[in-house]
Amino acid sequence: MSTLSALKTKRLNRDLLLVGCLLALTISGLALADTTDEPRSSVSRHITEGGRDDPVSSSNSAEEYGPLATSGSREKNGARGQSAKPGGDSSGAQSIDHDFWIFDADVILFNDDDGDGYFHGIDLLFDADTIYSAAEVYAVLYLSLDFGPWNEYAVTEDFWIFGASGSDEYVLVTELMSGYPTGEYDLLIELFDAVDNSFLASFGPEDSPELAYLPLEDFNKDAPFVETRVTVSHGGGGAADAWMIAILLLLLIVRVARKIWRHRNDKLIRIDSPSSWSQFRLNTRRPFHD
Repeated sequence: MSTLSALKTKRLNRDLLLVGCLLALTISGLALADTTDEPRSSVSRHITEGGRDDPVSSSNSAEEYGPLATSGSREKNGARGQSAKPGGDSSGAQSIDHDFWIFDADVILFNDDDGDGYFHGIDLLFDADTIYSAAEVYAVLYLSLDFGPWNEYAVTEDFWIFGASGSDEYVLVTELMSGYPTGEYDLLIELFDAVDNSFLASFGPEDSPELAYLPLEDFNKDAPFVETRVTVSHGGGGAADAWMIAILLLLLIVRVARKIWRHRNDKLIRIDSPSSWSQFRLNTRRPFHD
């Protein structure tokens, strides 16, 4: 093999190696752009009196949690009241204390900015009851993606319930801000004693279809579609970098393909040509100098 041919082969191998590296970086960039391993955050409004129709007492809170757990057992995995056992109250809810139960719950979803049928707002109303004249309690709320583990997403304030009254409903209006991928979620409510934190009752999708198959996503994934003709990027990161790498990769592949074609074409010419290419050119020009 001639020195020129060896040099071309070396350059070709180098370009192929560069293509492989860029391809690996592109795949990694696209994977990072779609990752769900991000912290979860949400903001909530607590309505402790008056319900939805006539709220007279409310406060706001912000919640932050670790990444959403999506693998593992759903059987109370991740929930605080893991020792819950079937109860015998009239609502059918699971309870470890038959003196408390959650009579009913209702969910209204809101905020679907991109119109894809998935919402980032949850308006939850529930009614907790007891055999006692009054008791101070609080509730912990969970979400489960596609029958995965329960993930805590909010905690209510301490509030009072009065016997089996229907006027002590609690309303929690939550907006999921980040860390919740698009999908179908179930919702679980757990009730605890505000004095000693003992587990009292739970109410979930097995007790009411209102808490099952909720189409949700976080605010960051609910952006409305905006058509743009020209996009100028002044910073790097995420999907934008992945697309830029993909374009560069495509240009490099075209360049390498052209080099491969030229390299093969050169070999064909050398195989089919006379042993002395310069002598052949000389002979073809000789008649013009006679």
